[in-house]
Amino acid sequence: MPKYYLVVNPHGGNARGNAILEKIKPIFEKAGAELEIKQTRYAGHARNLINSVELDGYDGFCAIGGDGTMHELVNGLLTRTDGRKIPIGLITGGTGNSFMHDMNCLDPVVAVKRILTGRRRKLDIARVDAAGEIIYGFNIVGWGLPTDINIRAEKMRWLGKQRYNVASLIEVLKNTRRLARISMDDRKIAGDYGFILGCNTIHTGNAMKMAPLAQIDDGLIDLIIVRKASRLKLLSLFTKIFKGGHVGDPVVVYHQVKEFSIVPLEDHTLNIDGELVGSTPIHVKMLPGEIEVLL
Repeated sequence: MPKYYLVVNPHGGNARGNAILEKIKPIFEKAGAELEIKQTRYAGHARNLINSVELDGYDGFCAIGGDGTMHELVNGLLTRTDGRKIPIGLITGGTGNSFMHDMNCLDPVVAVKRILTGRRRKLDIARVDAAGEIIYGFNIVGWGLPTDINIRAEKMRWLGKQRYNVASLIEVLKNTRRLARISMDDRKIAGDYGFILGCNTIHTGNAMKMAPLAQIDDGLIDLIIVRKASRLKLLSLFTKIFKGGHVGDPVVVYHQVKEFSIVPLEDHTLNIDGELVGSTPIHVKMLPGEIEVLL
């Protein structure tokens, strides 16, 4: 009989957590799976739970949520004092679901059925040294425009998923100056950039197809570097991102690398997996197949 931890945030995903839980519990029960359900009570609680629970006898640590929940689970798992790991099963239920969009699994019922197969897939992790603070990312590591968009979007949560689109348009029109030096494996460049985004997944934000060639288990991070351009050019580029049409544009540089660094003229907050955490300068190194996910 399989046994899983199942974490639910009753206030997450526009307060849909408990409704999703009631929908999926019978699927686990029908399969003969045993659940130990834990409700989160504060931000970071999921991280603390996976960081400290007993793992013996359990087949996976599952959670209802989105990219933010997954970020907590990854960072909690990789900072356990005993170094032990357990496969993670994400059940779609967040406001941002870039990872599950990549997995073509936006239905929580489908996610549970996949978990119950017991199939595991390796997931690369980005180890981010952010001015001496170590943070782990599974989705994106962003500097520049993505961070500014996220900061603004957090103030516009009442708009739902559309907040990312509105915030993007506002920040593109601001066209802030961002000077930085970048190292990519054995190559170095410098200039004024709209943004730099390291992607481990194809999608980011609200289903933006930012890195069409990205794979979660190839040991590489897809680095999208957008040079400084006019507001009109950036707006034109923004409309292409949802289908990946920005790749190949003259202002876009696309590299697949094992590690990279960003040293900007002025330090700024980062966007890691949609979370506003850490600060530049940063050095990012990929950890191939660092964890397993139930998919």
